[in-house]
Amino acid sequence: MVDKEETGYLRSLMDFNFPAEGIDISEVESEEEIVKRFKTGAMSYGSISEEAHEALAIAMNHLHGKSNSGEGGESDERIASAGTKNDRSSAIKQVASGRFGVTSKYLVSAREIQIKMAQGAKPGEGGHLPAKKVYPWIAKTRHSTPGVSLISPPPHHDIYSIEDLAQLIYDLKSANKNARISVKLVSEAGVGTVAAGVAKAGAGVILISGYDGGTGAAPVSSIHNAGLPWELGLAEAHQTLRLNGLRGRVIIETDGKLMSGRDVAIAALLGAEEFGFATAPLVTLGCVMMRVCNLDTCPMGIATQNPELRKRFIGKPEYVENFMLFIARELREYMARLGFRTLDEMVGHVELLKKKDDLTEAESRIDLSRILATSVADDNEIDTPFDFELEKTIDESILLKDKKILAAIKSGSKAEKTVEIINTDRAFGTLLGAEITRKNPEGLPDDTITVNCIGAGGQSFGAFIPKGLTLKITGDSNDYFGKGLSGGKLIVSAPANAAYEAEENIIIGNVALYGATSGEAYIAGMAGERFCVRNSGAIAVVEGVGEHGCEYMTGGRAVILGPTGKNFAAGMSGGIAYVLDEDNHLYRNLNKDLVLMEKVESKADCQELKEILTKHLEYTDSVKAKKVLDNYEEYLPKFKKIIPADYKQLLHLISQYEEQGMSREKAQIEAFYASTASNIG
Repeated sequence: MVDKEETGYLRSLMDFNFPAEGIDISEVESEEEIVKRFKTGAMSYGSISEEAHEALAIAMNHLHGKSNSGEGGESDERIASAGTKNDRSSAIKQVASGRFGVTSKYLVSAREIQIKMAQGAKPGEGGHLPAKKVYPWIAKTRHSTPGVSLISPPPHHDIYSIEDLAQLIYDLKSANKNARISVKLVSEAGVGTVAAGVAKAGAGVILISGYDGGTGAAPVSSIHNAGLPWELGLAEAHQTLRLNGLRGRVIIETDGKLMSGRDVAIAALLGAEEFGFATAPLVTLGCVMMRVCNLDTCPMGIATQNPELRKRFIGKPEYVENFMLFIARELREYMARLGFRTLDEMVGHVELLKKKDDLTEAESRIDLSRILATSVADDNEIDTPFDFELEKTIDESILLKDKKILAAIKSGSKAEKTVEIINTDRAFGTLLGAEITRKNPEGLPDDTITVNCIGAGGQSFGAFIPKGLTLKITGDSNDYFGKGLSGGKLIVSAPANAAYEAEENIIIGNVALYGATSGEAYIAGMAGERFCVRNSGAIAVVEGVGEHGCEYMTGGRAVILGPTGKNFAAGMSGGIAYVLDEDNHLYRNLNKDLVLMEKVESKADCQELKEILTKHLEYTDSVKAKKVLDNYEEYLPKFKKIIPADYKQLLHLISQYEEQGMSREKAQIEAFYASTASNIG
């Protein structure tokens, strides 16, 4: 049925130019080889249930294809199952705008890391997990708070340019040098130009996602009015990459309502080498397309976290496996008729597609000439993978060749090293951190390995570093400092002979501690804009921030010992910020939509703040911290506590249940049900 003209797909208007003679089907590569190119779509744990999510992962791992985690992290138990008979770990780990749950362990466990530049079902929009779907087990995986909604603006809100994207690709390659790096783009006019930039930036896979599909949580206006069919975007990307001599450098994948072997055959002829499926595998698991995914009321136990509804889940991994094998079987029949023995031979042979002859008058007016164009390849085609030159980094050439550091990674003995760095040393410490995680998934004891850096840190200094690694820098650092901090410790201070007052000067760049999940950062100086955006668990101290500080923060603590720029705490749904507001200007710059501004009065808050400041002074010799601590009672009234209203109410409920004798875990569950019943979030 999905191949009929009335489906309204562009591919429904196409037919094959079959040669006079094909080949015998026995000569075509096997179904088992073909399904290795198949993937399931990026549906996050949170949007669909644990049972559905794991069924997809088990099925694709069994077929040696790939399942996609979606944004939102993956549980430690599933990551630990990788390589076992019951492998429930997703091969593709997605890194999306929210950065929820992106840890060093998560990245190291991936076979492919996908950067979500846009959402297929709703391009130009961000994700949103309603409060009632943020159950405690979802919150744990996403490093957030139960019962508090999770907000992601569009991914391009965080990646402003191709340079930012190139840096993220480099960071992720450093975080797992064994993984392919994929970039998800949406089918839109001009996507070919973007794809060319992505290929030059070092991506190994480019996904062109069509507007069809999605779990039904997208607004109706988005489903019907945003994005384009994958046929358009795929053809444009393939042709543009060929014209720029870049086609041999990348693998192109496509998805968006692929439903049959015929669909896959057309996609391959238009230029795709790998293929994603989402709606159809969910249907095989029992989805009845109720389109209530965002309401947590899915009657089939798929797009819900409700334990009672999840009991209704009837799907099995075998159902997904059978579907994929059926698709491959039908595809082989087309390959035999077209004369191709392997999919590799088939890719890009658009001359074997044509417009159907028996179209209606309206259908015949649709011009497919640009899609079916046989573009001329550049004679200087690059067919070698992008070289990140990681072997030239300080991590690879010095740190990971140091015997004491290698011994520390293996046995947990202490090691210390001093190096000089310059601002072209990007993602410093990330390769070392990845090696620590590879050998010690839970990290090492604090300060096991300490690297003293002198000079200027480049982009993404200390990105994704795990527990046990401490990086100290005497000097300054560039943008994305501490990106995705995963338990490590970062310390920044100005040189002793600096000719400036550290507390009055910017010492680290923009977007520091972006998406940090745990760890500590102590910065004796000011930060640029967007400090601690999406922080979900790190403790960070800085002596002044630019605009948009603590934006979309979901957890952790931020201590600001100085002025803040405008729009502070916008979209902040968790965590606490303590701000030294000496001039009483904070109220002007605070985004008050979600947060409350209070005095620091409770004994616990006063104690927590003092302990953090004491560590800051100990690690950085901060003049500002010493001044505050020496006159703590005088300074305390000048501090403001910024806390999200929903988060505060959740903490209060959890505390109440704990006082009744409940464990922390049980108290969180009870607080979640109490809060969602009273419509918090």
